[in-house]
Amino acid sequence: MAKKTFSNTYIFIYSAALVVVAALILTVVSVSLKPAQEKNQRAETKQMILKTIGVEATRNNADELFAEHVAEADGYYTFDGGIILPMKGTGLWGPIWGYLALDQTSTVVGAVFDHKGETPGLGGEIATDKFAQRFIGKKMDIQAIHLKKNADKSNPYEVDAISGGTMTSNGVTAMLAKAFNDYQNLNTQNTPSAPINQREEDEQ
Repeated sequence: MAKKTFSNTYIFIYSAALVVVAALILTVVSVSLKPAQEKNQRAETKQMILKTIGVEATRNNADELFAEHVAEADGYYTFDGGIILPMKGTGLWGPIWGYLALDQTSTVVGAVFDHKGETPGLGGEIATDKFAQRFIGKKMDIQAIHLKKNADKSNPYEVDAISGGTMTSNGVTAMLAKAFNDYQNLNTQNTPSAPINQREEDEQ
């Protein structure tokens, strides 16, 4: 029995058709999953924000707890007695981000950080609770918090840098500086003589 052969043209057309069909299927799947992905992303963001004020949430109850404990303002968030600053920056391998909760005295009461692709065990340590705990009690009043090797724990503006994660540490310091500037701008735009969270409390 003779072996069936196909022309180069047939093989090309057949391959192209397979590519088009596969691309179409992937597009349909991507579009159909997008709403769920966006919903999950919003829930994760709310979970991170709530964590800065000590409220543990799941994807299922994040919306409810967020509405109960947090109010969203123009570029920042408020909670009972304080403000939560969003932070975005760049680490060694990509984006890093986080949230910093400050009380009425501009003292950090909670922090949370995350990253897209920092090295596990090195820069990736910013996503751990152990790293976030270093910020509790630090100040964001007259200057920004910065990461420093062998930081003085009694210094309210110094936090121990990540061992072996210099670039990530620098990225965290940079986004803290930007968050501080944003915080100062909010104070200036509203009441120069008092932090914005104190002003909001006085108005209630």
